[in-house]
Amino acid sequence: MIFLDAAATTPVRREVLEAMWPYLTGDFGNPSSHHTLGDTAATALASARDSVAAVLGCRPGEVTFTSGGTEADNLAVKGIALARQAARPQLNRVVISAVEHPAVEESARYLERFHGFAVDVVPVDGTGLVAPESLRAILRPETALVSIMYANNEVGTVQPVAELAAEARHAGVPFHTDAVQAAGWLPLDTGTLGVDAMSISGHKLGAPKGCGVLFVRGRTRIEPLIHGGGQERGRRSGTENVAGAVGLATALTLAQARQEEQRRRVAALRDAFINAVLTGVPGAVLTGHPTRRLPSVASFCFPGTSGESVLLELEREGVVCSSGSACAAGSDAPSPVLTALGYEAEVAQTAVRFSFDAAVTEEDLNTAAGAVRHAVESVRALGG
Repeated sequence: MIFLDAAATTPVRREVLEAMWPYLTGDFGNPSSHHTLGDTAATALASARDSVAAVLGCRPGEVTFTSGGTEADNLAVKGIALARQAARPQLNRVVISAVEHPAVEESARYLERFHGFAVDVVPVDGTGLVAPESLRAILRPETALVSIMYANNEVGTVQPVAELAAEARHAGVPFHTDAVQAAGWLPLDTGTLGVDAMSISGHKLGAPKGCGVLFVRGRTRIEPLIHGGGQERGRRSGTENVAGAVGLATALTLAQARQEEQRRRVAALRDAFINAVLTGVPGAVLTGHPTRRLPSVASFCFPGTSGESVLLELEREGVVCSSGSACAAGSDAPSPVLTALGYEAEVAQTAVRFSFDAAVTEEDLNTAAGAVRHAVESVRALGG
């Protein structure tokens, strides 16, 4: 099997499992307990927080461990907007882009349904980019928060986050970015990016599912969503997942150590794969920005087919990939991301996404490109 669905999840790295193992076995203590086992767990948790903070260029106290990227997005969008509204009731608008992950979009819609917020959606161009001037035009004195993702999970387009964050900062509005897909591939220094909050998920990096991080800049008010014992500096109550935090910190540190080398290598393989598909499959359309894209994502539409049918043919040939976001599994509706980019619904339904981890090889992608050609030919021959 050639696994080309790394944007959905990645295998857990051996180094991560080894780092986690003690906290799944002998060192099983609760970090809030005041005895030796608890102290050992608390020390491990603090060390993991320090490691994450070093990668993000922030203070350890600005790092909150969560159950994953979805919770981190929910806490950022709801928590910051509600805290700002509580301090200044006139702040009742949130800004998102037209291509946000459902964790961000649905959090904004929750605020709209139950807390009287208006949701302003900033458009994207045909490649999925948000222009800084488009954000500037939509900001209002009542805007409580801007949330625009760093890199898109379906088409791979990378947003000019530093420029967008500067627009929000100029307007006095906190800026959150969902960096779930960017982590491991793109710079995450929060000072350089100028963001006030950032979400990361462990299982996209070689850590297990069920662990994530939210960076929140110290001066940013945030209302917790989960109440209880006041863990995570009151931002997220509940007994901490010590092993998960250790695993995430280990995976993030390992990815950061070889980021530039891996980014260059995988981007070159991605470009060769894109060229092979576009030249080998008549009518194939690359989606997303042609150059401002993640090194790990190549996404296409194959007009005249069904994306799901192409996926089935590819799996028969030993290639595993996706028709779009794994978080929308089971839906046969056209991708909202692609329709936001201007694709007609019938074309959007032909989408297939290939996403790679750092272990992908030239042989893998050469084989996959041939399988794509055969799969599309087979589906078209059967009438789509």
